[in-house]
Order: sequence, then structure tokens, then C-alpha cells
Amino acid sequence: MTSPTEISVSQLSRLIGTPDCPVIIDLRIDEDYNDAPTIIPSAMRWRFDNIEALVPALTGKSVVIYCQKGLKISQGAAAILRTYNIHAETLEGGHFAWRDAGAPLVNASKVPIAEGKTHTVWVTKQRPKIDRIACPWFIRRFIDPHAQFLFVAPSQVELVAEKFNATPFDVPDVFWTHRQEQCTFDTMLSEFGLKTDALNKMAEIIRGADTNCHNLAAECKGLMAISLGLSRMYKNDLEQLDAGMLIYDALYRWARDASNEGHNSSQDGVAS
Repeated sequence: MTSPTEISVSQLSRLIGTPDCPVIIDLRIDEDYNDAPTIIPSAMRWRFDNIEALVPALTGKSVVIYCQKGLKISQGAAAILRTYNIHAETLEGGHFAWRDAGAPLVNASKVPIAEGKTHTVWVTKQRPKIDRIACPWFIRRFIDPHAQFLFVAPSQVELVAEKFNATPFDVPDVFWTHRQEQCTFDTMLSEFGLKTDALNKMAEIIRGADTNCHNLAAECKGLMAISLGLSRMYKNDLEQLDAGMLIYDALYRWARDASNEGHNSSQDGVAS
């Protein structure tokens, strides 16, 4: 039975990808991490013997900590955080339990780390519509909750990327962009190794809306309409991104939990 200071794999997996996801911290030692260089979605890597340095950033937040097996390293670090009144839990069974359950893992080698920063920095062209909102949503929910997004003139994307050590995306001739009939959202799912049923369902809708292939899914035209409406509502691209996060949060929950429901379903209004 899970202890009062632990969270199970199934409980945590329900929170990942949602606004209610706790801060997740990977405390595996380098040797263990190098044996399996994957991380739980949205997790940050940190040294267990420097956990108190995170106290200011974690105050007032819920935290889940994991190490290889969920034993001494994670339990000790979580206990230290609780002395600072931080709600800290450990993942029951640690990284091994998550892996053995077949839960999704991120290919950590593909996460671009900006030199001198603790968060990723991404740059794309201004006035986003679909892919350039969907991709930031995916990054913040599954890769880096603190990711920074720069929207600039199309001609300046790669120059800004070079000068500000940012990762360009959804523009031609860069790594994170369209590939054949796939859109940038597809590329990110593939490269990061996150192909869950819900994300795959979302990808089909996003791809159809972004490439005008509305026959891929019935929802494509609806996403296109909402995206164009958002772009008319906001002059500030970052404000548009903030508003768009809610749209994709809702689309994710529909894809994960409600795609088989109708308007009069008995589940209407039930949150979980």
C-alpha cells in the first residue's frame, strides 16, 4: 500500500499533461541516469545533495521526487523539503516502477538546454496559429514547464536563435519543423518519444488543421476555427499563447478521457 508521503505511478500519470501536475524532480545519481537517459514527462534533473537550493522556487507548490527505486535518495530529499513546509511526495517504486509500468518516458537527449539557464528557450515566427501554439503547449506540459518562447519576425528566427542561444521551431530548414506530411507537433512527439493514445489523437487533429487536411479528423475544422479566432483576439503573441494553453488543455482531456462521449453522456460535468 502507498504510504501517506508517496504517490503511485497510476496517480501521477493522471496528473501529467494537466495544469494540476506537480513539480517533478529526478534525483537519480549520474550513474543510474546514464544507464537509462530517460525522464518522466516534465521532470527536471537535480542533485539530491543540493535539494535545499530549490526551496525558494518550490515554496507553495506540490512536488513529486523520484530516484532509481524510490528509497533513500528520494525519501530523504522529500523529508528535507517537508521541513520547509513544502508538500513533497516520493514516487512509489521510483524510476524503475514507472518504467516497468510502461508509463511514458521522455528521451532526455533531445531536450535542448540553454547554456547558463535552468529552462529551455525556444524561438519561432510571430503571429502563431496552430502548430506554434500546440508545440509550446506540449513543451510546457510534458518537457519543460518553465520553457520560454520568443516570437519574432520570420526573417529573424534563426539569427535570434544564434544570438540568444534559443532553439528554433516550426520554420523551414531547422530540426524541429515539418517532415513530409507531418507537422512540427508530430516531430516533437516522435523525437521526444511520447506517443500516447491521447497525444496521437491530438496530433492527427493538429496536423489536419495545420496542413489544411481537414479530412483527417472531424475536429480539424473546429480547431482551425478556434485558432483563427484566437489570433484575431490577441495582438500580443504571449497573451495568445496563454489563452491557447487552455484550448489545448481541454483538447488533451477530451482526447484522453472523453472522445467517446456525446453531449448527453452520463459523464457530463464530471472532473477527474
